[in-house]
Amino acid sequence: MSTSLEDVLSPLDEDLRRCIEHIARACTQIADAVRSGRTEKIATSNTFGDEQLEIDVFADKILFDELRASGVVATASSEEVPTEIRLGDGSYSVAFDPLDGSSVIGTNFSVGTIFGVWPGTSLLNRTGRELIVGGCAVYGPRTTISIAIKSLPSMELILKDDKWFKTREFSTISEGKLFAPGNLRASQSHPGYNELLTYWLTNKYTLRYTGAMVPDLNQLLIKGKGVFCNPSTASAPAKLRLLYECAPMAYLFEQSGGRTSDGEKSLLDIPVSALDVRTQVCYGSKEEVERFQKLVGPAGS
Repeated sequence: MSTSLEDVLSPLDEDLRRCIEHIARACTQIADAVRSGRTEKIATSNTFGDEQLEIDVFADKILFDELRASGVVATASSEEVPTEIRLGDGSYSVAFDPLDGSSVIGTNFSVGTIFGVWPGTSLLNRTGRELIVGGCAVYGPRTTISIAIKSLPSMELILKDDKWFKTREFSTISEGKLFAPGNLRASQSHPGYNELLTYWLTNKYTLRYTGAMVPDLNQLLIKGKGVFCNPSTASAPAKLRLLYECAPMAYLFEQSGGRTSDGEKSLLDIPVSALDVRTQVCYGSKEEVERFQKLVGPAGS
């Protein structure tokens, strides 16, 4: 018999349970919108200058509405609206990327939502170590949520008839010849990244990369092996944002038995000194992350 989301969350306190339930409700609505084809470009950009689709704006609104309706979230901030917005007198702060990978949605690739929940009323000057929930929804042939919740095993949930059910637990990221290399432009000016790519190719790794962070990382959780990276150089700088993307996914990944790094330390140890902090990243098994640190090293090295 399948375990429902309600059953999964039953050991948690009521406020955290409500927060997660409302995030899941938002993901259900976003999944419907993705399938309805609301992917037309609109004549606006977000604060970071990224061109927006209708679905970006819709997904952003749905998440803010659901978090406000939960009654337990004090502050929220999104990649589309990168300011701290006061929602009420709750106990949690939530950061999210409402639709990661929207630039590839027109090709019918999988896309997703990333979310992280911190205790307290602010997101600034925090680290990923303080997260209590981190996860992502994947909108593909199936709609799933991969989620890590403090004190519970990391797990996957699947959407069936508008209800969420647990399908598996994540416990390890092992060695395996699967790689998802982002920002390949950086290899032209970074000898270490070029050497790392050569290592993967020489050792006959399988390339699995779509250009959307959520499916590219989630496949490693499902398969329990592999490596994803996105290095940064002066000529090809990092684009991934710590608060909205990197930290929540790092929490999910490390709680699931994997490792993460910015080239010298865990992504969970980088302070959110500003809402727009960006970083290079590596997610994978212990050995793959150590190889990234050795060959690529800190950004700018």
